[in-house]
Amino acid sequence: MEGWMTERADFMQNEPLAYRMRPRNIDEIAGQKHIIGEGTALYRMIKNGHVPSMLLYGRPGVGKTSLAHAIAGTSGLPFIALNATVSGKKDVERVVDEARVTGKVILFLDEIHRFNKLQQDALLPHVENGSIVLIGATTENPFHDVNPAIRSRCGEILQLKGLEAGDIDELIRRALSDEDRGLGRMAIQITDEQISRLAEGAGGDARKALTLLESAVLASDEEDGTTTVEDAVIKSLIGRSGVFGDKNGSHFYNLLSALQKSVRGSDADAAVFYLAHLLESGDLTAVCRRLLVMAYEDIGLANPDVGAHVLAATQSAERLGMPEARIPLSVAVIEMCLSEKSNSAYRAFDAAAALIHAGDTGDIPQHLKDAHYAGAAALGHTGYKYPHDTPLGEFGGWTSQQYLPDKVADERFYEPVIAGKEKKMAGIYKKLKQFMKKP
Repeated sequence: MEGWMTERADFMQNEPLAYRMRPRNIDEIAGQKHIIGEGTALYRMIKNGHVPSMLLYGRPGVGKTSLAHAIAGTSGLPFIALNATVSGKKDVERVVDEARVTGKVILFLDEIHRFNKLQQDALLPHVENGSIVLIGATTENPFHDVNPAIRSRCGEILQLKGLEAGDIDELIRRALSDEDRGLGRMAIQITDEQISRLAEGAGGDARKALTLLESAVLASDEEDGTTTVEDAVIKSLIGRSGVFGDKNGSHFYNLLSALQKSVRGSDADAAVFYLAHLLESGDLTAVCRRLLVMAYEDIGLANPDVGAHVLAATQSAERLGMPEARIPLSVAVIEMCLSEKSNSAYRAFDAAAALIHAGDTGDIPQHLKDAHYAGAAALGHTGYKYPHDTPLGEFGGWTSQQYLPDKVADERFYEPVIAGKEKKMAGIYKKLKQFMKKP
């Protein structure tokens, strides 16, 4: 028992399990088969001794750092890791000096989107001549947040995906059996169902999965030299493990995009799923703002009442706060999903704006210009017909007169969508255009 307690104490003081279990070569990488699977171009290049400079893009825990270490392990090249948030020009100069001595090094630069100009100036020539192989990692969209000078020198921009539960299951079992780096020297009793729960609870994050495993082992009771992992411990750990979603990061905006596209595609299940993910990420204001935009951009004239409904829902949500805010917002999202849809109004505006930006659009007709002052008649601001003076059936006041400038009088910006309430509006629009053509 005393020996076991000593071993367990030593284990608790070691480096984290997720750090120890990093892959040593590209054959040990779990998942990411679309990037580094056997037979891919990158896999063959690295196996043949060529490592290109590259950018690795993906959310935390998908294996960016692990992939860089594995590439270095396979290639045998010297490996230097820096973080752009804390590294300065002198750190870059040390990497350059190392490259001069060894001939070639791999520089892994985490948070590369924070790279400043001085660091770039010191490093870029050496990346260009091949003495430094740059592997940059970022959670932000590299096309938005990484400097063009860096992007142009990286032949590969690789988007890593969250791991599948099967990949994480494999990682957990590898950690449990590895006696050198993992938990293989410990007597651990854990069921297949518990491993599956840990794999699914990690949400595609390898680092989180191994951290959950390590925490579950350390939080469970030990008896007669054997640690029996407890269901209650796993439930507790997964329940408070959090949801990925930096409200200032690319992933958050990807979630907003997925929500809007799911609503536009009328998939209520997907829309509610992304709404839940966004609200768990914590930026209620951004979610409410996007929902209001969607009500007018995607539902529009087909169901104009939705705009007022969504406004009421978002105002209620902001007054209630979380977790109650989820209730009116879920109502608004499902109503939008199942409503008729039209984007005709904002497309009409965009068409008009494009014509305006293109150049000369002509002068406002004289009869539409301001005439509420003495002397307006002398300037020719006359001839306006007041529509309310001439009723048209049940429509109200209408009279035929030109409103667009002469130069664009024949332009048509509004193209009705025959859906929902806009169907009636489209009929009125067509009739009025016909009336205007009559003498």
